[in-house]
Amino acid sequence: MTNSVEGSAVPPWLRRVVHRTPADPHKINPVLDRRAPRGATTREAAVLVLFGGPVEADPLMSGGLPADADILLTQRASTMRQHSGQVAFPGGASDPGDEGPIATALREAQEETGLDPSGVRPLAVLEEIFIPPSGFDVTPVLAYWEKPSEVGVVDPAEAERVARVPVHTLIDPRNRFQVRHPAGYQGPAFAVDGMLVWGFTAGILAALFAVSGWEQEWDRHDIRDLDTVLAELDNDLDDDHLTHGHGRPAAER
Repeated sequence: MTNSVEGSAVPPWLRRVVHRTPADPHKINPVLDRRAPRGATTREAAVLVLFGGPVEADPLMSGGLPADADILLTQRASTMRQHSGQVAFPGGASDPGDEGPIATALREAQEETGLDPSGVRPLAVLEEIFIPPSGFDVTPVLAYWEKPSEVGVVDPAEAERVARVPVHTLIDPRNRFQVRHPAGYQGPAFAVDGMLVWGFTAGILAALFAVSGWEQEWDRHDIRDLDTVLAELDNDLDDDHLTHGHGRPAAER
């Protein structure tokens, strides 16, 4: 279920994402159905699903998706105790002073990436999703980056990369497949610019793309072993470092 933010004007190309309930039409996305067990103790958290790009839709593209539309993602530091190295939306645990999930998502995004919250227009709040390993009930907050600001890694102990990832790259069928975790999890994934997006983040993206009007047909029967994909990405990054003399960029558009 999606709750739109009252009074927020929505760019035409984002209207379906904001006003339609995220979906799993092919029954391959277990993230959407995660709810905390009855009686479980949970912690509140929120993430910022921040889309950037021009206000105007592109009439020549499916769903009006502009050529330079993007989404803000971070890659967690490999030294973190939980979810180390994973690609995620900016976000984190609620503080007592936060006035709801929007405030939490904006505060955490500012702390993680340095973005200016005044340039972000919240559009909708999605239903909470339970994250079993950490016990968080996470609320995704959809937003539009009305006045983009500079972003980058603020604390290397928390994040090793901040990137504005083109939406067209994410929806490219060549970059989409499923991954299977050794523990049994299986779900959608994206390979973009040396990063593997899977788990909670990929589940949210896949559910939004399913109702966006932008999605292209991709091979949902392409199921890859998670550890193998991660090892291949690490090898590619090592080769790139040897060839070009640099590692992963800390921030990029």
